Amino acid sequence: MPTFVTKRPAAAALAGLIVVITAACGSSGGGRAASASRAEVLAVKIDNVAVARPATGVERADIVYVEQVEAGLSRILAAYSSDLPQVIGPVRSARETDLELLRQFDEPTLAYSGAQSPLEPLIEAAPIDALPPSKAPNAYFRSENRAAPHNLYLRPGKIRHASTRVNAAEDLGLRFAAPPPGGVPVSERSASYPSARFTFTWAADRDKWLVSMDNIPARTASGDRLAAATVVLQDVDVRPSRFRDRGGNTSPFNATVGSGSAVVLRDGKSYDVAWQRKTVASATDFTTKDGKPMTFATGQIWIVLVPN
Repeated sequence: MPTFVTKRPAAAALAGLIVVITAACGSSGGGRAASASRAEVLAVKIDNVAVARPATGVERADIVYVEQVEAGLSRILAAYSSDLPQVIGPVRSARETDLELLRQFDEPTLAYSGAQSPLEPLIEAAPIDALPPSKAPNAYFRSENRAAPHNLYLRPGKIRHASTRVNAAEDLGLRFAAPPPGGVPVSERSASYPSARFTFTWAADRDKWLVSMDNIPARTASGDRLAAATVVLQDVDVRPSRFRDRGGNTSPFNATVGSGSAVVLRDGKSYDVAWQRKTVASATDFTTKDGKPMTFATGQIWIVLVPN
């Protein structure tokens, strides 16, 4: 299990990380659910150190992925499809983990500020529409209110991408439905990286989990609290990759191929579930103790990849 407080696909060169939540409606073994229309996913890599907060536009994402990066810090990969804000950011650089996260989508667009030189060939080979500032200079701008590199923002309206109003999670086969039987009432859960901490506190009046980062309430750019309808704290192996950042720190790789445990938070309860992803080409199944697919509350989903 992950460490909790108060109590969680492409060529072989791209082996790594997908988090795909599979529906109960006739899908097994990690397949996509049939859909009359497909999501057009815009994924944006977002800075998440203290000086980069509050981020802009995170609250409008369908799925918010949290991953460990260098020095035990965290970054966000936000997936948009059903709704697009006017501005998103601050935008930061891509990691190997992002490429495998995005394999679950059908040729998504990835907005990012750049990448380590050795990683660039893998980005170019990945089935994504890579969109750094060099390819869309008019879509990015630098804010005068913050210092670089925490001041790069994206205007989605200036790229060839439009909302399909199809939720990215539903497009993956996520089943939004009533909660399964059982579950343990819980008011708060936390998960930690070496240099980052996330706490989710149940707010019954909002039917959501309020987000705190590093013991500070996380807010939107307009001052509202960040909140999730469902939180997944997924136990994963985090190992050194062959890539390093500009400071010489080894970039961690968050791996989700295999199986493990996870905790799902919804409706004021905690559910112990199992996850399994058989290959880099398959989706991740989340199942309850009786072997049935886990269901999720309608609304934004946060998936926090928690080191074993």
